[in-house]
Amino acid sequence: MPHHLLRLLAHALACIGVLIAMPIAAQQSASPEVAPATLFTNVRIFDGTHAQLTPPRHVLVEGNRISRISATPLEAAGARRIEGNGRTLMPGLIDVHWHSMFAAVPIQTAMSADNGYLNIVAAAESRRTLLRGFTTVRDVGGAVFGLKAAIDAGQAEGPRIFPSGAMITVTSGHGDFRDASDLPRAVGQPGSRHDVVGDSAIADTPDEVRVRVREMLMRGASQIKLTAGGGVSSPHSPLDVVSFSEPELRAAQDAARDWGTYVTVHAYTPEAITRAIRAGIPCIEHASLMDDATARLMRDRGIWLSTQPLPPELANAFPPDSDQWHKAQEVFAGTEQTYALAKKYRLKTAFGTDVLFSRALAARQNHILASLTRWYTPAETLIMATGTNAQLLTLSGKRSPYAGRLGVVEEGALADLLLVNGDPLSDISVITDPARNFEVIMKDGVLVKGLP
Repeated sequence: MPHHLLRLLAHALACIGVLIAMPIAAQQSASPEVAPATLFTNVRIFDGTHAQLTPPRHVLVEGNRISRISATPLEAAGARRIEGNGRTLMPGLIDVHWHSMFAAVPIQTAMSADNGYLNIVAAAESRRTLLRGFTTVRDVGGAVFGLKAAIDAGQAEGPRIFPSGAMITVTSGHGDFRDASDLPRAVGQPGSRHDVVGDSAIADTPDEVRVRVREMLMRGASQIKLTAGGGVSSPHSPLDVVSFSEPELRAAQDAARDWGTYVTVHAYTPEAITRAIRAGIPCIEHASLMDDATARLMRDRGIWLSTQPLPPELANAFPPDSDQWHKAQEVFAGTEQTYALAKKYRLKTAFGTDVLFSRALAARQNHILASLTRWYTPAETLIMATGTNAQLLTLSGKRSPYAGRLGVVEEGALADLLLVNGDPLSDISVITDPARNFEVIMKDGVLVKGLP
């Protein structure tokens, strides 16, 4: 080929290379910028562990961490200043029993709607969850991995999500939403639409359980959720039923432990709870029908209780006088006893809401938290929803999606912060109106909501 043609070809290839590289450069330049430093001045701190506010303090956030807390004014050139004027600075709230995919849609929609639609609705509700001051949730059942990835990438707004992925159940168990016409299922094959989508997963042998657990861990689960007993919303699971055998439960916990994390189980009755504890499960969800002996066993074994002050309105998701409605009444009736036993035996107790199938009820997430003052002081309530819940999240170990301390206002902790009008330790009602009383919401050092 003549020299001048070679030169033209080389020039053309170079131009093509530039054009190919341009989108890559554009992507790199569009990556999220590091949040500017923020200086909170003259704030009283609720630190997530102590039952009183500090005297006035000054708090410097650099990047996504709390870098300094000082009793004397701080100099921070270039930092944006937020004048506290004596307001309360506290950690972002944590809900450790949340269902991002199901919180805001009616049960009929959750069972049948297009998955793209459900993800869009879940993203909208996640933004509202964050604006209610919940900067972290532990999602204990649902196909949430895509939503979590979008939030972490800055493509959607929402809380940090500790995902379980599909809740793993047995045939006919809590989480099996099939009709009789869907039977029989070949062992090892998907059981339903929800199995395929990733909201629930059916497993009926220890080997199947291991497969399902490992699938969720492969997808990025920070902990595993099994349904060890009957449930309210599922059509084929009476409350008194015990689901998994002890070898099946142990297979799940062993597989999770191999990955440095843990299993938590949905369980209401003493039988379901006791079997899970014998299998080495470290955390029980609900325990709404437990008895004194079971609570004592939980104390002696150091088992976590993740329970909820379930509001009666939850039953409105189901047709009146239906089997599901009646099961809900039985579960709600156990709430008083559950908290009494938790206090009697000083169980390691975490807070969650378990809101399902109601956008209106999801909007009352803060009210559900405040309702804990039926059993606890405002300070005990808020410690549970911040520092204590954060301790439960540490069970995920290296499977935690987020490196750093959550739930506290301490030097070096992640900067998930709320600037609150008033003193929530003396008047818990201030947290029930986040639109008015949460003047600043910060997640990971970034202002989600700020002073004008």
